[in-house]
Amino acid sequence: GAKSIGAGAATIALAGAAVGIGNVLSSSIHSVARNPSLAKQSFGYAILGFALTEAIALFAPMMAFLISFVFRSHA
Repeated sequence: GAKSIGAGAATIALAGAAVGIGNVLSSSIHSVARNPSLAKQSFGYAILGFALTEAIALFAPMMAFLISFVFRSHA
């Protein structure tokens, strides 16, 4: 029972990653709208922010699978 609760709690990070990706893209759009001459540099930073946020989104299911299938209960 506790493994299922732990795996479910690990997947809550996916919602946070989705919000983070939305914030990165929203900030990118706002920065380009404010200063179009820095669009290329801003795009590079946006891709970096997206990649780092997406890494968290990939670690969350990995932890859920580890909790579910790798860790054994000692009962």
